[in-house]
Amino acid sequence: MRPSAESALSILRFLQLLLPLLFPPTLLADPQTDPAPAPAPGSLRIATFNTELSRPGPGLLLRDINRGKDPQIAAVVAVIAATRPDILALQGIDWDYDNLALKALEQRLAAAGAPYPHLFAQQPNAGLATPLDLDGDQRRGGAGDSQGYGNYTGRGGIAVLSRYPIRTEEISDLTPLLWRDIPGATLPRHPDGSAFPSPQAQAIQRLSSTAHWVLPIALDAETRLTLLSFQAAPPLFDGPEDRNGLRNADEILLWQRFLDGQLPSTLGPPPTQAFVLVGGTNLDPDTGDGNRAAIAALLQDPRLQDPRPASSQAGTKTVDWGDERRMRVDYVLPSRDWQVTGGGVVWPDGAVSAAATASRHRLVWVDITLD
Repeated sequence: MRPSAESALSILRFLQLLLPLLFPPTLLADPQTDPAPAPAPGSLRIATFNTELSRPGPGLLLRDINRGKDPQIAAVVAVIAATRPDILALQGIDWDYDNLALKALEQRLAAAGAPYPHLFAQQPNAGLATPLDLDGDQRRGGAGDSQGYGNYTGRGGIAVLSRYPIRTEEISDLTPLLWRDIPGATLPRHPDGSAFPSPQAQAIQRLSSTAHWVLPIALDAETRLTLLSFQAAPPLFDGPEDRNGLRNADEILLWQRFLDGQLPSTLGPPPTQAFVLVGGTNLDPDTGDGNRAAIAALLQDPRLQDPRPASSQAGTKTVDWGDERRMRVDYVLPSRDWQVTGGGVVWPDGAVSAAATASRHRLVWVDITLD
């Protein structure tokens, strides 16, 4: 039995009232002014996105995802679903032992038409507690005394989502490497030249503030793409010893040392082709604090190419810290043997858009194909 015209009108009016409550205008807005075109046939879309999906305590991100009412989470899903990367590196997402939050996020993405059947995340250095004073504030047990800044284990970790199988049995994890063991590392010092904050601290201090992963991904039975994924510490919030600035530079340098074959042989041989370096450096080559020579050296490494993905609104900038402080700190850098067929930065058009609601960082994408 068909509803009457009056009943149909009542249903329509009800839906008009309900939809703004379920999907606020911020989330219904186009997440980008320059929509990412579909990749060319045979191309792969690789993306990096610092989602800033971190909460004040453990388990809160999972709670917010499952409740389905958080506008930031909905906006993150909208941006990813609109861009549809084949392989996506996330930063700033809280880690838990069973990856429950990551799996819940993937379920939201699948419901939005962007499924990722292959996920990877493991414990980062962020929030990994130590018994020593690592930040030199003369106290122990603070967020800065963890291996990477954080007041609980896994706060602000990284993750990888892929449409292709991740060869987890072949992964190399650079995350546990000690800072002092990296060739060419520059560790912080007191004015008298002694180790900052102490020799005992430097004996256990890991270099990676979050994580550095080498992830082989099977594109087919014969072809592998190796993803080098990381997130570096900001080069700020320290003292005259420049602990965070030095660490940031050495976290970036670590990839070159790895590609040079200068790290322990237990990590396996570095890739020489078909790899992509993705993630956040917290360092702009042209402006801001930090050792800009470190990111310049990485961008000029002859084994890599810099496609310089951009938006029409902000050029190559990838983050907006507010007050017009826009910087390029998020990167997708393919190895030289890839042919780049496209790229872009999902920059919001004004304050009311999914991209603006999701994060201060913008999703950066690059399309590649093997020559």
